[in-house]
Amino acid sequence: MTGAVNVHATAIVLGATGILITGPSGAGKSALALSLIRAGRLHGLYASLVADDQVLVSALNGRAVAAAPPATAGLIEIRGTGLVPIEHLPEAVLDFALLPIDPAKAERLPATGERFDLVAGLTLPLARLVWPSPDPFSALAALCPGLDQGLAARPRLAEY
Repeated sequence: MTGAVNVHATAIVLGATGILITGPSGAGKSALALSLIRAGRLHGLYASLVADDQVLVSALNGRAVAAAPPATAGLIEIRGTGLVPIEHLPEAVLDFALLPIDPAKAERLPATGERFDLVAGLTLPLARLVWPSPDPFSALAALCPGLDQGLAARPRLAEY
């Protein structure tokens, strides 16, 4: 594993899929993570936090691996409430990055093929998801075939 880079993001696992939720402060990364974890569990999937707010990303065998800094492992921020303990994984392979988009600013049909640059030349496919929304899990499952069945999934967008 190469040296870790600290990325301002939140990392979760849904089934066999590792997701890096990225975006600026206040974008709703932690709230989206909590919503997706809860919805995943309600759909019978394994769902867990890896890291919140700061994610240590390393390269291992050509894949991006996420871990939490020791000081924040197992903690997630609920804005306006504080840090709360939550079940977590010590590390996970990342499959794609997810960018929460304010509904008022969302493009109807954004560009396809976007990537999120990580460490040591590694990139992840980048998907956008309107947040807040009433059912982000269903939108993400439609975007990533197999996700709702617990399979390793990546975003698939139609070319137009």
